[in-house]
Amino acid sequence: MTALSGRRILVTRAAHQASKLSEGLRTLGAEPVEVPVLEIRPPGSFAALDSALHDIASYDWLIFTSTNTVHALIERATTVGAPSISQSHREMDGIAALSISPHTRIAAIGSSTAAALQNAGLQVDFVPTSYVAESLIKGLASYWPGQRVLLARASQARDVIPDALRTAGAQVDVVDAYRNVMPTDAPEKLRSALAKKLDAATFTSSSSVTHLAEAAAKAGIPFPLDGIAAISIGPITSQTLCEHNWPPAAEANPSDIPGLIAAVKRFFERNC
Repeated sequence: MTALSGRRILVTRAAHQASKLSEGLRTLGAEPVEVPVLEIRPPGSFAALDSALHDIASYDWLIFTSTNTVHALIERATTVGAPSISQSHREMDGIAALSISPHTRIAAIGSSTAAALQNAGLQVDFVPTSYVAESLIKGLASYWPGQRVLLARASQARDVIPDALRTAGAQVDVVDAYRNVMPTDAPEKLRSALAKKLDAATFTSSSSVTHLAEAAAKAGIPFPLDGIAAISIGPITSQTLCEHNWPPAAEANPSDIPGLIAAVKRFFERNC
């Protein structure tokens, strides 16, 4: 028996990304209860993204904030036939659909994002020690003045990174690579999940918080969820939880899926 044995843990990740978190919790004896509150959709318009892809050789830095961004850019680059300007010899098995200029550097927020880029044949030049915007800005502070930066992201994302980069002197182009929307069946799945007691809810992004709140509202369920501990992947997600009057009971460090699983484990070990 472990502190997580029999604990029912809400997993709010998108359906195509939930397995790693669910499997990690299950290994520790918990029962993951998946209620996907995020679904990846194309942006409202591809115009800005397509323009950036065709001009990609002009950027000094490309910043990727999620694996979803990596997949969206590479898929779109393939679709529109973005120019193939080799970054280096690092094209792996010919799969690098997004090939960039040798002078262009790549930053990835998070180990999973870095791995997705490397799997696509792209060299990652910087991963911050803490997977949050502030760590990215601080870690490369001397690089930003006068640099041209492309930040492709979800359309609803906060402006923390572009605002900070512009303050540091960078020229930043922000383009929508995809949208996060709430699946239509999320409210009913949430009702079903709450039919039995939940012990904790995990959150991997600010969007997972706001979309769960939306699902609860549509289902007529008070939010925050009463008597359920919120476990956050990092400080930005924690801030969003606090804005919804649900201060997290624990926060991951590092801010990734293994860190989130460890945070859940620590919480229940302290509170068993």
